[in-house]
Amino acid sequence: MCGIVGGFRRDGAVVDSLVDGLRVLEYRGYDSAGVAVVDERGLTVRRKAGRLAELEGEIKDGALNGASIGIGHTRWATHGPPTDRNAHPHTDVAGRVALVHNGIIENYLELRDELTAAGVELLSDTDTEVLAHLVGRELADAGDLAEAVRRALVRVEGYYAIAVVARGAEASMVCARHGPPLCVGVTDDAAWLGSDVLAILPHTREVIFLEDGDVAELGPGSVRIVRPDGTAAERAPKTIEWDAEDAGKGGYPHYMLKEIYEQPDVLAQTAFSRLDLDRGDVAFEGDLWDDEFLSRLERVQIAACGTALHAGLVTSYMIERLAGVPVDVDYASEFRYRDPVLVPNTLALAISQSGETADTLAALRLATALGARPATICNSIGSTMVRESESSILIEAGPEIGVASTKAFVAMVVAGYMLAVRTARARGRIDADAGRTLLEELRLVRPRLESLLADDAVERVRGIAERHHDAKGFLFLGRGINYPIALEGALKLKEISYVHAEGYPAGEMKHGPIALIEPGMSTLVVAPHDDVAEKVLSNIEQVKARGGEVICVGSDPDCLAVADEALEVPHTGSWLSPVLNVVPLQLFAYFVALKKGCDIDKPRNLAKSVTVE
Repeated sequence: MCGIVGGFRRDGAVVDSLVDGLRVLEYRGYDSAGVAVVDERGLTVRRKAGRLAELEGEIKDGALNGASIGIGHTRWATHGPPTDRNAHPHTDVAGRVALVHNGIIENYLELRDELTAAGVELLSDTDTEVLAHLVGRELADAGDLAEAVRRALVRVEGYYAIAVVARGAEASMVCARHGPPLCVGVTDDAAWLGSDVLAILPHTREVIFLEDGDVAELGPGSVRIVRPDGTAAERAPKTIEWDAEDAGKGGYPHYMLKEIYEQPDVLAQTAFSRLDLDRGDVAFEGDLWDDEFLSRLERVQIAACGTALHAGLVTSYMIERLAGVPVDVDYASEFRYRDPVLVPNTLALAISQSGETADTLAALRLATALGARPATICNSIGSTMVRESESSILIEAGPEIGVASTKAFVAMVVAGYMLAVRTARARGRIDADAGRTLLEELRLVRPRLESLLADDAVERVRGIAERHHDAKGFLFLGRGINYPIALEGALKLKEISYVHAEGYPAGEMKHGPIALIEPGMSTLVVAPHDDVAEKVLSNIEQVKARGGEVICVGSDPDCLAVADEALEVPHTGSWLSPVLNVVPLQLFAYFVALKKGCDIDKPRNLAKSVTVE
């Protein structure tokens, strides 16, 4: 969602650091940007619709350069269109307070009517401005910004991460969080805040992740955190091992391409230190992964969104077939609205790259309230889902900047595979020899992934993508464990190239989608050499008989031979074939978007972390 940064230096200007922080957070998606700073002259706000470059043009006069305290924001429009007046920061009537906000204030209409009745003139369409006026009103009474923020938030219903600065005898900076992520870092001579740890890493590796309800007052060398009732809270910092440079493009034209190429290393980082080949087993930290719990597990309830949901679907095939445990997979956004019934000894498994996805977090909380044991597959060590889970599997993918997830998906699938093996071993479904065979197969996937990223393999994908980039539509088909890969391939193409693409189970094609098949329609078929390859071959022939063009991705020789275009993938065991088959589909989406001139890393209307419903 939106990006928030803030800085408070003991000495020296802060505005360049704010802009740098916003640039790091551009990947989250936005349509306007702004900053607010406080200096001896008072409070100054500059904001512009459009890209960050528009804001940089607005501040190039140097008028803000002397300020040592400030906040910045990149907005993705929710309430009101992306215009200058709706851009953040927003101020109160007195111009004493400036506030930026990520999230949604659900009762803002009620609060807006109250303010209007009191004679306040509202200058934007946003829900955020309402909160700025509430904080300003409370500050007039409380005299203390942290207390004013705490009192104002008592009136608020919804989800938010906010940062606030105020002018006065002593300038101050406060932030608060309920839902969307927010973290802070303090050094001897400065304090920093951000909605993503990447904005803080250039300044410190010691980061405090705020919890829901926290209100933090920041100053150089100090942080004071209180709860909604005003009581003090202690939050231990976590040491972040990522280098800020890890978020750089490293010579690639786009983050997405860089992250696709990182996938062999990501697989190794996620898996290899956890493999116990002598025992044919996997070593995870956390009580929910031990024999005692897994041996009496009755059901797994997976909740996720988007790409993470597709990883969850792949995981469900693995756990059911290898471990013999029934698995339900729900769109997290729908889980709460079907009055779910959970059986005893259910594992509620949330899957999320950020660990902050609002729908997934809400689903995890509901499942926990219904008696399930909460667990998470996640990429963010300090995220809310990880903190609220009894046990987690951290996928170790490093920063993923491209909005369209690639390497995190592969890491999630690998984590699901290891969890399936661990569960199967705990329940006695496979012995040490069988477990060792499965884990040795996983180790062999890394060089196979690397072969898919060799120059000649990538150029084959590029050529096919350029020949099909102007197709009137795309149908992606897969069967069994590779049906979710068809869904993921279609999602990637939709996300970054803005063309219509639909993923479907291949066996369902004749129940409707076959009506779409005609010349000019491209069909991508995922076809590993497995026990359903013969049925996939039949689907390919049905498409070709109706004039459709078939691009086959996989390892089955008969399917590859009959297709119009072929992208051969190294053969591996059926459980791990999704890890290989997804890579050509990622590259295909990338090259189609590149040919169309799309903004690949920051596709329109999308945000990296969806922290509101």
